Amino acid sequence: MHEPRPDEAPRGVLAGVRVADFSRVLAGPYTTMMLADFGADVVKIEPPTGDDTRHWAPPVDANGQATYFGSVNRNKRSVALDLNDAADLAEAQRLAATADVVIENFRPGVMARFGLAFDDVHAVNPGAVYCSITGFGTGEGAALAGYDLLVQAVGGLMSITGASDGEPAKAGVALVDVLTGQNALAGILLALRERDRTGAGQLVEVNLVQSMLSALTNQAASTLATGTAPKRLGNAHPSIAPYAVFHAADRELVIAVGNDKQFRALAAVLGADLDTRHPSSGATRSAGVSPPSSGATRSAGVSPPSSGATRSAGVSPPSSGATRSAGVSPSSSGATRSAGESVSSGATRSAGFDDARFATNAERVAHRAELTALIEQCLAGASADHWVAALTEVGVPAGLVNDVGEAIAFAGGLGLDPVAEIPAATHVSRTIANPIRLTTDPAAYRTPPPALDEHSGADWLETSARRKEPR
Repeated sequence: MHEPRPDEAPRGVLAGVRVADFSRVLAGPYTTMMLADFGADVVKIEPPTGDDTRHWAPPVDANGQATYFGSVNRNKRSVALDLNDAADLAEAQRLAATADVVIENFRPGVMARFGLAFDDVHAVNPGAVYCSITGFGTGEGAALAGYDLLVQAVGGLMSITGASDGEPAKAGVALVDVLTGQNALAGILLALRERDRTGAGQLVEVNLVQSMLSALTNQAASTLATGTAPKRLGNAHPSIAPYAVFHAADRELVIAVGNDKQFRALAAVLGADLDTRHPSSGATRSAGVSPPSSGATRSAGVSPPSSGATRSAGVSPPSSGATRSAGVSPSSSGATRSAGESVSSGATRSAGFDDARFATNAERVAHRAELTALIEQCLAGASADHWVAALTEVGVPAGLVNDVGEAIAFAGGLGLDPVAEIPAATHVSRTIANPIRLTTDPAAYRTPPPALDEHSGADWLETSARRKEPR
């Protein structure tokens, strides 16, 4: 058994906050990891078989631990308790009775069977903030299992995700669980703030389906206002164009034009290039002009760079050898042009982009297909790296469609320090850093995800920030 030394007691803005964590899988553990990163003392109470995600492998890390479990369980201590065993149940009840925060995500009614429901805990620990995470609330949906895929389906997300002529698609990560975990974090912090004022704890309830509906934002608002549910548009935006994934000569990139000024800048860059490649005595081409003379249809896949070298995600290699911001090439004068500024010898040539059908955002949305064809004809003439650099230089939001490894490298190239390393006895645990930055008490990465029951018999850590016992 490994108990932290006194100097290992967590420090941070939440130092002294004791969290009895009965949650498992993703939403609850994500919440408690966020609390632990900022100093909360989190004791993870697991069944003798462990959190389900301990068994969700492969993949595994260098220590043989499932990476799914490892992704949301750093900075915690693990105790294994069988709630059907009287002695273990008494220990679980003791932890709940002395915690500042209790969190669970069982189906409604399960914690009550063990004397660990909110009313039970509140009776002996009235200062405790009790967070309950469910799939569909505690009413008529109480018996429904809250799995992320299911909620993406019934919560409407899949109906607006995927190709317009394809089947509904889920997000590539358990997005609803993560969103719900963030909502639980906010609710707990709100309740702790209220306890600071009144001394009283309270019940915090969040559920997956309402977290999903809240996250639909503009799509839900449109449905309420018009009575018409939005449809799948693939990677396009229902209200903005061009705002989608496009194909360059070698790979995909995203162009996200949010206003007319940015569209004029896009037209200047792409139109000038198209005129250069297809001169016609300066005549303006209409949308849907013929493709490059090669006539080859490129697939949506990625062609390897001709040099065979691996590029950093989103970063064009600087000609001078100096490190540039990811995806951004400096202008020839060293100054960055603002969106809409001409980039071709002072004369803006739009090569079809000045068509009346593209004059306003509403017109561009109405003629999305024609605009997409024109843009992709232009993009086919150069690499995605080239276009990201050229468009970023004039203030047009653009970026490569990175894989996860490239995305991590991209963030690193921006100086965001996206990866934290936690030394362990036999290996170094690498983890994605907490996205919240505080200037005085930043997140800390003290201990790797624990082995099952690694801290058997653990009690709360004492810190200088520890307040009085919960009221």
